[in-house]
Amino acid sequence: MSQAPEILPSTDPAESTETVDTRGDERIELLRADTNNDGRTDVWVVDTDGDGKADLFQFDTDGDGKVDVTMVDLNEDGTPDEVVDGDGGLPPEQLPPTVQV
Repeated sequence: MSQAPEILPSTDPAESTETVDTRGDERIELLRADTNNDGRTDVWVVDTDGDGKADLFQFDTDGDGKVDVTMVDLNEDGTPDEVVDGDGGLPPEQLPPTVQV
C-alpha cells in the first residue's frame, strides 16, 4: 500500500529554500501548457535525467506566472513521491508570451 505524498506548508516561492530531490540535474521540458489561455505557461512537464520520461511536474494554479505546486515522481511509476507547495527549488524559465503555445 503506497503512502500519500506529503504536502508541505504554503510558502512564498521567492523566499522559499525548500527543495525537492529529482532524478537528475537536467531540465528537459517535455511539455508546456497554457491551460487558461492567458498567454502564460501554467503547466511544465520536465525530464530531469535525460531518459525521455517526465519526473517533475510544476503548476501555476492561480495564473500569476509563478509555480504554486511542484510534484516529483522519483521512480516514474505515475504516483507523485513528493508534493511541495511552491517552486520546489527548480523554477522554470519563463518564455515571452509571443513564443508560448
